[in-house]
Amino acid sequence: MLEASVQAALMMASQQPVFPMVLILELPLYALIIAGIIRYRLIHRRAHRQPRLHAPPVSCVITCYSEGPAVQNTIRSLASQIYPGSIEILAVVDGASANRETWQALQAMKSELARSPKRTLKILPKWHRGGRVSSMNAGLQLSRGEIVMALDGDTSFDNDMVAEAVSRMADPAMLALTGTLRVRNRRASLWTRFQALEYLVGLIATRTGLGSFNLLNNVSGAFGVFRRDVLTRMGGWECGTAEDLDMTMRLKRYGHRRRDRRIGFEPYAIGHTDAPSGFRELLKQRLRWDGDLFYIYARKHRGAFAPGIMGWPNLIATLWYGLLHQIVLPFVIVIYLIWIVMTRPAEQVMAGLILIYGLYLLISLVMTVIAIAMLSERRGEDLPLLLLLPLFPLYRGGMRLWSTVAILAEIVLETHKDSSMAPWWILKRSRY
Repeated sequence: MLEASVQAALMMASQQPVFPMVLILELPLYALIIAGIIRYRLIHRRAHRQPRLHAPPVSCVITCYSEGPAVQNTIRSLASQIYPGSIEILAVVDGASANRETWQALQAMKSELARSPKRTLKILPKWHRGGRVSSMNAGLQLSRGEIVMALDGDTSFDNDMVAEAVSRMADPAMLALTGTLRVRNRRASLWTRFQALEYLVGLIATRTGLGSFNLLNNVSGAFGVFRRDVLTRMGGWECGTAEDLDMTMRLKRYGHRRRDRRIGFEPYAIGHTDAPSGFRELLKQRLRWDGDLFYIYARKHRGAFAPGIMGWPNLIATLWYGLLHQIVLPFVIVIYLIWIVMTRPAEQVMAGLILIYGLYLLISLVMTVIAIAMLSERRGEDLPLLLLLPLFPLYRGGMRLWSTVAILAEIVLETHKDSSMAPWWILKRSRY
């Protein structure tokens, strides 16, 4: 009986256009990512191991809001870098009048940094809150380094992060890059463990693969590395939410105009951040992330989707991964699930869902094994994540279904104008 149901589910899937379309969209994408990872290992990583003679001055702009004493871990991790060049740490405290604990925690670090050679700490209190973008632009104006890093105040870094990142920036064609973010509190809950695996597969592996072909989808807002002269020519960051994706889209346009310019990803430049430990906090975060994705692609930068603006490779990659995979596909899956539930017998529905689960379990297994074997520098920490794989397709599926809610909320309510990234009166003045 079960075998007949499975055969019926296979026949049903093969006869309908929706499920094959999911496979056509996803399987070639994962093949491209795997090819990019192999390419990184064979080409970029080999070249990356050459002697590092490039050590320009670096400015780290730390956007601080309400981190409190935790911001000291970020400062210490930057002060203890093994990088031979100078590092200027610019800590910008947004709304310092209401966040004196953070400001005081930074003040307490001055004496500690005074003992660190080639390391300076400058604290900029913005007494009235202006939002994340205003903090980064203020730091950019005061920065003196050739390389500018835009970093979060609650993110700490391995002591070779700056050396790893700057060695990739030695390539004059590299406009900007982003590095690995790992979940620091992975042991806090089941949800943080899921996110640790999600970061490994969905961020580290995916960005390594796409970045190898200069098709990176996003320079992380918590960990972005830029050339100061490029940021200055572009006028810094623009007001609004999702400033990281917005900057990435602008960099793609800037790079295409100047030919052979790249946006990269360095998996061995590593930062550590805390992920939401509760289910409600996780849903709230993804509501903002996925809604902002639609806002950037469909509202603010909808006119950029042309080969003359982005170039054919980035246009195809952004349409494929950004629009189809991240925005359209969740709705396709929802419609498909509703359709089979309403039109097929229960045993065929169950068999079809098992088939889909098995496919995504196989994809997750392959991508996780490749990420651990070829990219992980902490295999002892990452190997236990394999135990989550039986439940991981359910988690990823649930997040995809939730992304439809986030996108619909942005379409109807314009939720990008109600973000924690900036005060409402600043977001309301955005042109989009």
